[in-house]
Amino acid sequence: MGGQCKFTFMNATPSSSPSPPVPHSFLEYLRSFGPGIVIVLTWLGAGDVVDMGVAGSNYGYSLMWVLVAAVVMRFLFVSLIARYQLCNQHGESVLDGLARLHRWYAPALFVAVIVMGHVYGAYMTVGIGEVCRNLFRVGQTWQWAILCNAIALALVFQPAYDRLEWVFKFFLAVLAISFVGSAIWVGFNPLGVLQGLYRFEMPGHQGKFNPLLVAGAMIGAIGGSMMNLVYPYFLEAKGWRGPQYRRVQFYDFLLAVTVMIVLNLAVWTLGAELLYPDKQIKELDDLPRLLSTMLGEGGRWLFYLGIFAAIYTSILGHASGLALMGSHAWLRWQAGTKPITEDYRRHPLYRWIVLWCLASPMVWTLPGMPDFVTLTLVANSAQVVLLPLLAGGLWWITASARYIGPEHRNRWWENAIMALLFALAIYGAISSVRSIIQFTTSSS
Repeated sequence: MGGQCKFTFMNATPSSSPSPPVPHSFLEYLRSFGPGIVIVLTWLGAGDVVDMGVAGSNYGYSLMWVLVAAVVMRFLFVSLIARYQLCNQHGESVLDGLARLHRWYAPALFVAVIVMGHVYGAYMTVGIGEVCRNLFRVGQTWQWAILCNAIALALVFQPAYDRLEWVFKFFLAVLAISFVGSAIWVGFNPLGVLQGLYRFEMPGHQGKFNPLLVAGAMIGAIGGSMMNLVYPYFLEAKGWRGPQYRRVQFYDFLLAVTVMIVLNLAVWTLGAELLYPDKQIKELDDLPRLLSTMLGEGGRWLFYLGIFAAIYTSILGHASGLALMGSHAWLRWQAGTKPITEDYRRHPLYRWIVLWCLASPMVWTLPGMPDFVTLTLVANSAQVVLLPLLAGGLWWITASARYIGPEHRNRWWENAIMALLFALAIYGAISSVRSIIQFTTSSS
């Protein structure tokens, strides 16, 4: 790829926060944890709730192993991103490494931040408005959306990582009580869950999509999600800089991904118990409505609080993370091959991107606009062009000694995983483009 030999020095942005002490004891590790929780709850949104509910309603406890495989592969993939951030020989960020690979990565990611900041914000803003309206049964979607996004704006308009981390830890407790509590309250089949996790089988075709296609999509989307690139900014904000933080980062992320698996499986079991095999999820309110029928108003409130926590942490994480990445991409674009002399966290563009991510999507809450499920599908489809670009670039810089250094470059089995993800990313992008064309053709 062009431009890879022209860079001589691409120093990371000056850091303004002191590095915390490296933990040594078990309690010190627990007190240090945080960035993993922030990024995992940023990933975990209402779309996951719908997807897991749909999977449970279509396949029961079968196919659970695909979810675990997908999350484990994402763990390995994002761990390689973190390794580059902490251990590369140039002392640069992941975005700088991609820009070293090719100069067009910085402007491409800046444009992607602006476009996807609005697209992601559209379905999340509509989702949070619908949840609050359905939960309290008063007001309009747009009114609740304005209130929730205004609070989010106050929380992330200035980068304040410590505050953000505590907010996410609070919502993590809400999610655990809501999703796991609902699954226990409804009752589930532990043997069915266990068999779904270890039986590597493909169930019969149920619902709209072939299970093989569902499995490939769940894994293939891992490598191309732009939000994978946000994780290094939360590591930087925590003060974790350098290979000495690699161990605490690994355990922090491992714990967070384990929590993510448990939460997803809890929603999956609800779909399996309440919907499989005769009913389907068509809108966000379907599962809470069924819980209300079975468990009363308390069950409805319990599950809706979890959905609120899932969406709201995504709103906060996307606005903050994309603003950090967008301002950094802009500065890297302007600096070219020279060192960046400004702190991207303090650049005015950070606040403008936060405002864009939280204010511009309000237009989608007006009457007559598409509903939450439609916007979610559009958002997921809009990023397909990024799948091969990101997966391929990240594979390159983590595999090459020229970029990450000979000591920390990928081992053979890590390259095998990255090759699989890259192939699935290409397949997923092609399949998604075909689906969009077919949908557009059938709708016209």
